Amino acid sequence: MNPRERYIATLTFAGPDRIPFEPGQPREKTLARWHREGLPQNRDWFDFLCESIGIQSPPTSYPPFKGLVNFRMIPTFEEKVLEHKDGHYIVQDWMGNVVEISDEYDYTYIRHPKDFVTRKWHRFPVVTHQDFEEIKKRYDPAEPSRYPDDFKNLVNELRDRETVITLQFSGPFWQLREWCGFEPLCMMMVEDPEFVREMIGFWTEFVSATMARALDAGIVDRIWINEDMAYKEKSMISPAMVREFLMPTWKRWASEARQAGVPIIDEDSDGYIAELIPLWIECGMNVCDPIEVAAGNDLIKFRGQYGEKMAYRQGVDKRCIAKGGTIIEEELARLGPVIKDGGYIPGCDHGVPYDIGWKEFVHYGKLLAELTGWL
Repeated sequence: MNPRERYIATLTFAGPDRIPFEPGQPREKTLARWHREGLPQNRDWFDFLCESIGIQSPPTSYPPFKGLVNFRMIPTFEEKVLEHKDGHYIVQDWMGNVVEISDEYDYTYIRHPKDFVTRKWHRFPVVTHQDFEEIKKRYDPAEPSRYPDDFKNLVNELRDRETVITLQFSGPFWQLREWCGFEPLCMMMVEDPEFVREMIGFWTEFVSATMARALDAGIVDRIWINEDMAYKEKSMISPAMVREFLMPTWKRWASEARQAGVPIIDEDSDGYIAELIPLWIECGMNVCDPIEVAAGNDLIKFRGQYGEKMAYRQGVDKRCIAKGGTIIEEELARLGPVIKDGGYIPGCDHGVPYDIGWKEFVHYGKLLAELTGWL
């Protein structure tokens, strides 16, 4: 099987030859630590990992074309530093937020997150109805730059693709949170629900119209909806509010994707997602990630509850990878039955953090390669 066939077969319970080897993506600090601990400066971490555990680097199934369609605002806001003092930047970011971050990194971290950095929001771009009317002007689905100039030729080249093509965009909760802020959005849902519905309706139409050309081309393998909406123990809003505000949008997008022959509709949310999974299934999603163990998610229990209605990615406890030794061996043994059962690509349950050393990551990688059929 090629990487695309393997990825799709795994997540649709279709019996792959092997399971994609996707141990997790390190953050910048993590890579800096690994370089001090044995990863050569001039080597790609994934290739050197594969060499270290004795396998040929498998062709990655990470989607190289997930930027095929641009769902971001056009034009973006001007990025600028408003204040710099006491170890912090206060900046206007490309989304129009006024945000405070540590100056440990260059302020452009806001544009391309490369590590775990705490942010504090001072202002959001949508506070009033008039603000929303202004922000809407930046989301024209007919804007030519949303697609590559050579899209027609690219489609022909991708007919015989061996890699997964993903359309990635924000779900309604994520997008409105970026416009309005988390707490203001939650208050709006109670105090001004019609305004929330108006914004969600606009975003729903925008995404549908923007992705239609790609769906019509028949080259999309995966829809990946970013929708972080859960804390450690609960969803950020109640299942009743999810059903009222979000599910109509999810159902529409999933239906449009299914009609276009897209086999994977993946919902991304950190936190405890147990009360969200059945709602996602009802809407037509068939994959979710990253299944954070520290948040209380139990992949074994989920598989028992939902069977082949839901597949999963990631789900390996990052804390166990950091501890290494028998701890990570026990963690992967815990997940062994789900790996064997299918519908699961195991990997670190979020970005690989700084407390995971290179030695421990190599040990974990070797165990994972054995479980996924590469060793």
